[in-house]
Amino acid sequence: MRQLTEDEARLFLEPNFGWAATIRGDGTPQLSVVWVDYDGEDVLFNTAEGRAKPENLRRNPYVVVGVHDRNDGYSWIRVEGLAELMHEGAREHIDALQVKYRGKGPYPLPEGEQRVIVRVKAERIESRIR
Repeated sequence: MRQLTEDEARLFLEPNFGWAATIRGDGTPQLSVVWVDYDGEDVLFNTAEGRAKPENLRRNPYVVVGVHDRNDGYSWIRVEGLAELMHEGAREHIDALQVKYRGKGPYPLPEGEQRVIVRVKAERIESRIR
C-alpha cells in the first residue's frame, strides 16, 4: 500500500469538496458529495447513521473517494479501498470539518443524529497533480 504524497494529501487537507462512491444492495453505485480529511495515514469523511453510505459500507466496505483541487479542476486524486466505520470521535470530527469548510463551528447536529467517521484504507491511489 502506497501512502499519499505531500501534494496528494494537500488535496484532502484543504477545503476541497470530495465525493464518495459506495455500492448499493442491487450492485449499482451511490455517489455523494462529502467533506474530506486526511490523518497522515487514511482518508476520512464523515456521515450519519440512517444515511445510505453507512448502510452500503456495512454490506460492502469497498469505497472510492475522490477530490478535485478547487483552484485547478485538472488536479485530482482518487483513493480506492476498504472502509472502517467508527462512532468514537465522530462528533468532534464533524465539528472540525465544519470549521474547515464553513469557517465556523460547531456543526449544527440535528437532535438524535449519530455521526460516523468513515476511515478509508487505501488499496489503490491514482492522481494527477499539476
